[in-house]
Amino acid sequence: MFDCAIVGGGPAGLTAAIYLARFHLRVRLLDAGDSRCALIPLTRNHAGFPDGISGIELLDRMRAQATKYGVEIVSGHCDRLERAEESFLVHGPGAPFSARTVLLATGVVNHRPAAIDEELHATALQQGLLRYCPVCDGYEVTDKRVAVLGTGDRGCAEAIFLRGYTRDVTLIAPDGGHEFTDKQRRSLDEAGIAIVDGPADGFRIEQDRLLLDTRGTSHGFDSVYPALGSHIRTELLYELGGERGEDGCITVDTHQRTDVRWLYAAGDVVLGLDQISHAMGEAGVAATTIRNDLAQRYPVRR
Repeated sequence: MFDCAIVGGGPAGLTAAIYLARFHLRVRLLDAGDSRCALIPLTRNHAGFPDGISGIELLDRMRAQATKYGVEIVSGHCDRLERAEESFLVHGPGAPFSARTVLLATGVVNHRPAAIDEELHATALQQGLLRYCPVCDGYEVTDKRVAVLGTGDRGCAEAIFLRGYTRDVTLIAPDGGHEFTDKQRRSLDEAGIAIVDGPADGFRIEQDRLLLDTRGTSHGFDSVYPALGSHIRTELLYELGGERGEDGCITVDTHQRTDVRWLYAAGDVVLGLDQISHAMGEAGVAATTIRNDLAQRYPVRR
């Protein structure tokens, strides 16, 4: 019987694991190996690393810290959670195991442009030609030529946000014509944002720029931001009948408890700012709540 099973090996899951292990609790973490953090070539937005740190290195450091304090990290997906009286049966790699509590730190998956193949996608990410988080790295595109791939509310909002970093912003519809309200179009015009109808295809890298084609015209940019939304990994909560908000994120209280007893959530899967520091903060709250909730069930003593 584990005190807590953590599903997700990103910054939220690993932070919670470190906290819980240092509370002298028995913890097993299931890591599917697909944290969005691993896709970050270099983050300069994370406090404490003035010269930046890659997402992979940050995760490696956190894993080493977690295992140092006794966290069991298992590679693989959690297939199913099953309630068993006052605990959960966790189905994943190997035999199912029991845990008194579960923390969901499953995160989200960005929707990628369909016209970009996997190899080009990976290369463009590493070179900073393709970016997904202007909050994280908008500073890096200061005064550069930037495109946002999107339309509607999401595309409009991201393009206007990036206008705070550079005056050269183009909003490109990924599939066809744009879908704007009159108010949105006025906002884009007032901000001086160029509007280009799609579909966008023919993606390629030439001379340190990401090029794409729209209706026979070629465009080149220093960075392209897909604003295509994301898939929120809430399937495990859904199977247990838990509540999700209108945006699809897991609903929690101020202590990261879901409405399913002994089930908690932290990180990008919960409504909030999709940032490493924010995910880690939520994880610290969740872990402390789990420890204190468990202490109501049995003595947590040495």
